[in-house]
Amino acid sequence: MSDSLLPLSDAERDAVDDCWNRIGVQGDKSCERLVKHIHCRNCEVHAELATRLLDRFALQRDDSQLEEEWGEQDSGERRSLLLFRLGDAWLALPTRALSEVAASTPIHSLPHQRSLGLIGVTNVRGALVACFSLGEMLGLDPGEAVSERRVVPRMLIFNLADGPVVIPVDEVEGIEAIAVGQIVESGAGSVPVGRRFAAGVLQWKGRSVTLLDEQIVQQTIARSLG
Repeated sequence: MSDSLLPLSDAERDAVDDCWNRIGVQGDKSCERLVKHIHCRNCEVHAELATRLLDRFALQRDDSQLEEEWGEQDSGERRSLLLFRLGDAWLALPTRALSEVAASTPIHSLPHQRSLGLIGVTNVRGALVACFSLGEMLGLDPGEAVSERRVVPRMLIFNLADGPVVIPVDEVEGIEAIAVGQIVESGAGSVPVGRRFAAGVLQWKGRSVTLLDEQIVQQTIARSLG
C-alpha cells in the first residue's frame, strides 16, 4: 500500500458535503460564513471535513514505508503508536491493532445486555458494529480533562480476530513514531490503568502516556463480548 490517500468509496464520496463547490468560493458565493472567513479554507466546516478525511486514512499507510522513513531520521528502532485520551488519561496503542480512526456516530444501546464494557452498536459504513467502553474495562475515571483548544471526540476501529469493535475516545492526538528507548517499564502506581493492561510508559510533550498491551486488550474485549 502506498503512502498516498486511498480513493474515496462511493458511500464516502456521497457523505462529503463539498459546500465550497456549491455555496462557497467555487460556487455561487452565497454562504453566510464567507462574510467572516473570506475564503473557504479559513472556515471551520472546511477544516472539520479535512480532519475527518485525514482521520479516515491516517492508519492506512504501509508500515514498511513508515519504518523506512523513520530509519532515515534515526537509526534506532521505533514503534508506530496512536496516542489518544480517555478522560484525563493519555494512552497509546500500536497502529497495527487499529484499522481506522473515524468521526463519532450515534451509539444505540442494547436492551438486557450485561457484558462488561459493551455500550451498544453503531453503524460503520452500513454494518452494525459493537461499541466497547475501553475506559470501563480499564477502570478509568470518566472525568473530562480541561483543554483550551477545540477537542473532537473520535471512534477507534479496533481489530479483533472475529471482526472489528468500535472504541469511542475523547480525543485523538495522532500517530507518533516513538523510539523504543523512550518506552520504560511501568512501575506500581505510575499508570492510571490496571498493571496487566500496561506495556510501558512514555513521556511525550510533557505528558505521561500509558502504552496498552494490545493482546491483553484484545483478549479481554473478546471474552467480554463472548
